[in-house]
Amino acid sequence: MLRSFFLALPLALSPLIAQADATGGIADGLILPLMADLAGSGAALSTAAEADCSPESSDLQAAFHDALDAWVRVSHLRFGPTETDNRAFSLAFWPDSRSKTPKALSAMIAKENPAVAEPASFDEVSIAAQGYYALEFMLFDPAYTELGNAAYRCALVQAQSAGIADKTAAIHHEWVNSFAAEMRDPATRYRNSEEVTQELFKSLLTGLQMTADMRLGRPLGTFERPRPKRAEAYRSGRSLRHVVLTLESLNDLARALAAQDPDVAGSLEAQFDKTLQRAANLHDPVFAGVADPATRFRVEALQQDVLDLHLMAEQQLGPALGVEAGFNSLDGD
Repeated sequence: MLRSFFLALPLALSPLIAQADATGGIADGLILPLMADLAGSGAALSTAAEADCSPESSDLQAAFHDALDAWVRVSHLRFGPTETDNRAFSLAFWPDSRSKTPKALSAMIAKENPAVAEPASFDEVSIAAQGYYALEFMLFDPAYTELGNAAYRCALVQAQSAGIADKTAAIHHEWVNSFAAEMRDPATRYRNSEEVTQELFKSLLTGLQMTADMRLGRPLGTFERPRPKRAEAYRSGRSLRHVVLTLESLNDLARALAAQDPDVAGSLEAQFDKTLQRAANLHDPVFAGVADPATRFRVEALQQDVLDLHLMAEQQLGPALGVEAGFNSLDGD
């Protein structure tokens, strides 16, 4: 009997070993390269702002787009180093339902707040004045590209860019030096690989929920009152791009999570392909079509595809992984 037990033990442990290998592989093969790109693009943005802080600078605009692309690709990974010291909110204060960003920027420019001169001081100003979306105002909103003193606007753009570089470098450093190891070999934050898997699964669902409810739901508003100006990053013409980048990144994560179940992987892949194709056919970079009843249905159809992906992940992938959705960062938990 004892011999039978020991013979059976490797078979019992094999799913756990496979799960640990899978989560470690996701950390090393998927997340770490994304975080390296996040930090690299943040550093390049700061360098570009120091070289030329003008909103008309093509190099600065290109660096901004690259840096925000990198953020959007990791924006669903709302755990660990991203959440330390409220980094995610100070990097990406959106949605801004109370228009805190334009108010904070206007106040800083009007008073010429000296915090822009010192990184530590600027880190203490309102998070609404920091990060990618505040910088978007300074580079792409005519109401701010010429507001106040030009030298102060330049200093503010440089402070915002340097803050992005510092925070993204810190995120990458902590992933490389500690957090990835925790995902490979859970010891403190996670008790076992199942908890790591649940964290990753929760991130997948969070990304899909945010895409449906916020990136698409906010500009859709209601049929009677569409709200295209609530679209994410519409000032820089990136609203649809954020949906596509997010879906591509979530597809990679879903594929990695479902690697041990070909049927589930195939179903999810087909739905992601369908959804991405619909987004590619939309040809509406800032969701202006939500205000036109004749074209609004296209954005609604895209939103429904994303909701279908969320449901498929819950009903098929979760059980295959042996995990539940739990709470996510959008629940306020």
